[in-house]
Amino acid sequence: MTVAAVERTLAVVEALAGHAAPLELSDVAARADLPASAAHRTLATLVACGWVVQDPDSQNYALSLRMPMLAFRTLDARFMPDAIQDALNRLAETTREYCRLALVEADGLTWVARAQGARPGLRYDPDMGGEVVLHATANGRAWLSTLPEAEALALATAGLVSATGTGPHGHDKIAGLRDALRETRARGWATSIEEAEAGTSALAVPVFSSEAPGALVVGTISVAGPSLRIRPDRFEQLAKALRDTATEMAHLWPLHVRQIARRPKSFPSRAAE
Repeated sequence: MTVAAVERTLAVVEALAGHAAPLELSDVAARADLPASAAHRTLATLVACGWVVQDPDSQNYALSLRMPMLAFRTLDARFMPDAIQDALNRLAETTREYCRLALVEADGLTWVARAQGARPGLRYDPDMGGEVVLHATANGRAWLSTLPEAEALALATAGLVSATGTGPHGHDKIAGLRDALRETRARGWATSIEEAEAGTSALAVPVFSSEAPGALVVGTISVAGPSLRIRPDRFEQLAKALRDTATEMAHLWPLHVRQIARRPKSFPSRAAE
C-alpha cells in the first residue's frame, strides 16, 4: 500500500468517526477532501476488511465496532488499569461533578477516561470525542504550565488561530495565555471559566508518573461543571481533591506509560507542596 493510499484510508476513517448515522458517499468524500471515486474505492476496501459497514437499504457507510474495540483494548493495555479509573470515580464522588483524565500524546492531550459525579439535575456531560483545546481548557493549561514558556506558547498558537467552539471568555491573544500559564504555575492548578464552553467552568492539575523529582508528566485530570456550581469559593476545595487524586495516580501509574510521556521542565508549585 502506498503512502497516498494510507493517507486516503485515514482520511476516510476520520471522516466517519463521531457520526451516529451512516454517511452518504458524497458526504464522506467531502469530509475527507477526496474525489468521490477515490473515496468509493477506499470505502469498498474498508468494508471488505471489516472496518466499515454499509447499510443495505440506504447504502450509506459507518465505522464498524472493530475500531472502538481496538481503542478500548489499547487503553486497557497501555493506559487504564482499573485502579486509575477507580481513583477517577472517587474524585467524581467527592466533588459531585464531572471528572476527566487526559493523557499526553505527541504534542497534545487526548481524553481517555471520565466519571460523572453530579446528581440528577443540572449536569455537564460532554462528548468524549471532542478536542482538548490547549489554550482554552483547564486540562490544556495544566499541561502547558509544565513546559518551558516558549514551547507552551508555540504548541498553543495553532489553537488560538484555528480552534472552534470555545466559550465567550476564551483567551484570543498570546499575552492572555501567557498570564494564565504564569498564574497556573504559581498556584499549581489551572482554571477555565467559560473559556472552553459557555456556561461551564473547570479546574485541572497535571498527573505525574511518580512522586520522584523530575517525574514525567503523563496527563492531566479535571473537575468540570456548570459555572453556577464551579464557583471561586469552591476552587481551593476542588484543587485539593484534584491534587490528592493526582498523587494517588502517581503511585498507581504503570511503568510502561512513562515511556510515552513528556518530561516536564519545571512546575514550581510541586516543590512547594
